[in-house]
Amino acid sequence: MATVVVETPESLKEHVGKEIGVSEWLTITQERIAQFAEATEDRQWIHLDPERAEKESPFGTTIAHGFLTLSLLSRFMKDVILVRGGIRMAVNYGLNRVRFPAPVRAGSKIRARVTLLSVKDVPGAYEIAFSVTVESEGGGKPCCVAESIVRYYV
Repeated sequence: MATVVVETPESLKEHVGKEIGVSEWLTITQERIAQFAEATEDRQWIHLDPERAEKESPFGTTIAHGFLTLSLLSRFMKDVILVRGGIRMAVNYGLNRVRFPAPVRAGSKIRARVTLLSVKDVPGAYEIAFSVTVESEGGGKPCCVAESIVRYYV
């Protein structure tokens, strides 16, 4: 799906309640998982030991950290939406209702479906709420479901 391009944050209002896009697929490599483990100091074997994970994990392989998947929301959003002007900066304002219903297995491909939930005027900015569902290629359940809040400062 093509990127939705809008001229200003206010023009997002016409997309409220609509799926605005689906990102490109991204392969989650074991190397990326290991780099995230080092950056966060979360070196649990289910992320880093493929041999042990194959034998002992219910997933049959290593899996990505849930927070790695969550951290990719900004990257996926860039695939889906572009606000051309009318903003000084965009800031990740936070998250609501984050869940990880299914694992992201090493080597799998994931992408995100983004729906615009709301556009709220706040002093000096627009607060935009997006529903983001991350899915794995061939997976039955989503890997991550979150409400992401972005503030576009004007």
